[in-house]
Amino acid sequence: MGFVLGLVMGVAVGLLLIVFFIRSENSRSKSRQNLAATIAALSRMTVEDSRKLLPSPYYPSWVVFSHRQKLNWLNSHLTKIWPYVDQAASELIKASVEPILEQYRPIVLSSLKFSKLTLGTVAPQFSGVSIIEGDGDGVTMELEMNWDGNPSIVLDIKTRLGVSLPVQVKDIGFTGVFRLIFKPLVGEFPGFGAVTFSLRKKKKLDLTLKVIGGDISTIPGLSDAIEGMIRDALEDSIMWPVRKVIPILPGDYSDLELKPVGMLEVKLVQAKELTNKDLVGKSDPFAILYVRPTKDRTKTSKTINNQLNPIWNEHFEFIVEDKSTQHLVVKIKDDEGLQAAELIGCAQFELKDLEPGKVKDVWLKLVKDLEVQRDTKNRGQVHLELLYCPLGSDVTNPFASESMTSLEKVFKNGDTENGVSLVPKKRDVIVRGVLSVTVISADDLPAVDLMGKSDPYVVLTMKKCGTRNKTRVVNECLNPVWNQTFDFLVEDGLHEMLILEVWDHDTFGKDYMGRCIMTLTKVILEGEYKDGIPLDGAKSGILNLSLKWAPQPVYRDF
Repeated sequence: MGFVLGLVMGVAVGLLLIVFFIRSENSRSKSRQNLAATIAALSRMTVEDSRKLLPSPYYPSWVVFSHRQKLNWLNSHLTKIWPYVDQAASELIKASVEPILEQYRPIVLSSLKFSKLTLGTVAPQFSGVSIIEGDGDGVTMELEMNWDGNPSIVLDIKTRLGVSLPVQVKDIGFTGVFRLIFKPLVGEFPGFGAVTFSLRKKKKLDLTLKVIGGDISTIPGLSDAIEGMIRDALEDSIMWPVRKVIPILPGDYSDLELKPVGMLEVKLVQAKELTNKDLVGKSDPFAILYVRPTKDRTKTSKTINNQLNPIWNEHFEFIVEDKSTQHLVVKIKDDEGLQAAELIGCAQFELKDLEPGKVKDVWLKLVKDLEVQRDTKNRGQVHLELLYCPLGSDVTNPFASESMTSLEKVFKNGDTENGVSLVPKKRDVIVRGVLSVTVISADDLPAVDLMGKSDPYVVLTMKKCGTRNKTRVVNECLNPVWNQTFDFLVEDGLHEMLILEVWDHDTFGKDYMGRCIMTLTKVILEGEYKDGIPLDGAKSGILNLSLKWAPQPVYRDF
């Protein structure tokens, strides 16, 4: 009996062990399958997928996504043939660069030529290559190059005072990205008709200037003038969108050359909460704007003294050659008088984000350096109004091609009938009209009174002509409704600004709550629109407005 009982119990325990083992193996198999599926999914995950899962602000600073491929093989061969490249390229560079330097020669110099030019013994290194997806009619390649060279470059310069100086350019450190475009693609060897090359991005350019047998600092400003000349020549001769086209097969490649494609109209409206750079008083800010950083294309605003919330309301115009890659750069500086201006902050806006013919109103956060992605310090913001007008399109550009020194001119050709202008060609239209502003309501205004309410009203001011109006007071309300309309006769629409200030009414005074500053460009172009404008200088609050423009053309003979 005991034997039978033991046998039954042994069989039962064995069966339990077998069941447990099978379940364990099935669980482990399922876990391995799930892990394999997860690894396979991760292997298929793209950079875009990872950015959807984890926003860029949460990436560690060391995480970098790159499509570039290494070029160790190219660097190895380039090092071997560099002595021959130096011999072949030195004379070519000397012949092609001298005319460019002469074009940018500082006024303090009477002549400038190379007396010696060799590229040295250190070959540049290409750290990566990437292929840029294009329109299918060509192949675009970008090469990142680093060069800490030891060239032997001597400039023979003469000053206006008759002094001759041999200036050595040494310790050149350069990092940049070169772009090669093989276009158009053709059906015969080598498969493309021309090669276009350009410097797509200049990340670093360091150099040292030294007078052979002397000190360059003995002539004040000479070192800065020569260094500025070299940088300007580089920017305007090879920096993208400037490009050099080298024909490979016979043909017309004029469409590959640099051409203007549009005009960028920029209204520098204001800035707010700028960092104070002065120990006594406040900063004296002015703005520098450019699309291409050459002297003839860089614009500078007027200086607003002792102000951290300046209002400029200045207009600037820039030529655009490649909307897809170019951007507008704004640098706000503090005027230090005879000393060099100190940078308060800078910002940039990519032109590809502009819709042709549509006014874009933007606030840009100022940072210390455009190359630094993360800057948590508050340096202020700059307010811009942007309008992109492609050349040869039907987009109406209200700004004249000349700089704005008087009333703006619009609709330059006047009205036409059957292709014949009804307005004499020597007449231009002045932007004059009636602006109707309806103050509809406000939302989420800050509480100013002790009881947690406010008694808000709005003061409307045309900055240039000084005309003022104000709404009625709405008692004890943080979401007031006015629905009041005011008409302003505007003589200079493209220079005028509308300032709306919200105040809290008190029996023995008033408290400032916030303001909105608006230009009239958008309403002039669109005729009528509604918008909710956030209040500046307030913790919260939106002012809901409706604007309408009724033009009254005035013709002036010249």
